[in-house]
Amino acid sequence: MASPFRSLTTVACRTQTLQSTGVSCIPRNPPIITFLSIRSQNFTSLRQSRQSSFPFKSLVRTSQRAFSISPRRSSTAKYTYGIAASFTAKDHRYNPDTNVFSFNPYNRILARRKDKRTRPDSGQDAFFVAQIHETPDVAFGIADGVGGWVDSGVDPADFSHGFCDYMAHAAYTHSSETEHPLNARSLMQRGYEDICKDPSVKAGGSTACVGIAKGDGTLEVANLGDSGFVQLRLNAIHEYSEPQTHAFNTPYQLAVVPKKVLKQAAAFGGQQLCDMPKDANASQHKLRHGDVLVFASDGVWDNLSHQDILKVVSRIMLGARAWEHTKDGVSVGSGLSSFLLADDGKSGAEEIPSLQSFLAVGITGEAKAASVNTRRDGPFAREVQRYYPHENWRGGKVDDICVVVAIVCEERK
Repeated sequence: MASPFRSLTTVACRTQTLQSTGVSCIPRNPPIITFLSIRSQNFTSLRQSRQSSFPFKSLVRTSQRAFSISPRRSSTAKYTYGIAASFTAKDHRYNPDTNVFSFNPYNRILARRKDKRTRPDSGQDAFFVAQIHETPDVAFGIADGVGGWVDSGVDPADFSHGFCDYMAHAAYTHSSETEHPLNARSLMQRGYEDICKDPSVKAGGSTACVGIAKGDGTLEVANLGDSGFVQLRLNAIHEYSEPQTHAFNTPYQLAVVPKKVLKQAAAFGGQQLCDMPKDANASQHKLRHGDVLVFASDGVWDNLSHQDILKVVSRIMLGARAWEHTKDGVSVGSGLSSFLLADDGKSGAEEIPSLQSFLAVGITGEAKAASVNTRRDGPFAREVQRYYPHENWRGGKVDDICVVVAIVCEERK
């Protein structure tokens, strides 16, 4: 999304040309005269209605069962993950009954969804979740498309959704026996190379936050731009990513830019900028039983602080007794693993949502409400007031919202 506060004449014009394609790939905004930037209650049972803990009317219904990841061949894996996502486009009403996805590790991953109608209703935001070949490891992530490409007649969603599709397929088909070990940054690189070679994607760009959660309880994260993640542990913020920006409202981003457009932009002598997957901040984290991972686009982070996220997650986890208050503080509930599997129910019965689905829906709903609240200043509003006090920006920031939640479960606990 283009910044509403300024119009710069710098453009992105340094390229990396991939062989076998006529498209030059640069990780920055579309090279037009104006610099484009992206930024531009508790409840007692998972079976009861969300009315007691969320401002929604009915239980989450998904088209498939919610699964926690489980090892296929390896018997040494100690950790499994319950993963779900929720999302909403900025110009659509949020529907928690349909805008939710529960990960099934046994679903086949296609290289690219050809029909745009099969995309989730997440606008220019996109996400993916995929098991890494025949291992207990799982890859997941968020990509936030550059909205400014609309002015050039480009659908920004083509890049972000295609990018995620390619990362999912790369993870799903990766073989450690014939290929180098896959990490979060190399997965981002694989997806970026594939989207650059895709002849159907003429232009576009996105930020990215990619994670790989392993069966040994470690998490690798590569974050480029202002999407990001937070790791919550027992009612506390444990780790979180820092946004990468060149300037206010100008995050790092990957991009595909046609050579013809670059030549036109070069005539204006714009500043050369280039962000690549290698520029992503890479980090490793140790996970524990009961940890909650939240990966989200800036539609969340611009409207909710890490403390806001913690409040939503703690309310749900404590209400479900997945976290419990004890005399020694907060601990993980004994029945956590059972909460990660949705109840299939019987034929004709409503499917019961998993705990991770509740969390994803709760965070997305809270972010959506904050984005349209003109009286509650979110993180973005506070940043505008700091850098551009004359703009008199108040309230939330309307944007696409996408959230991926993973709950960590150690076996035999």
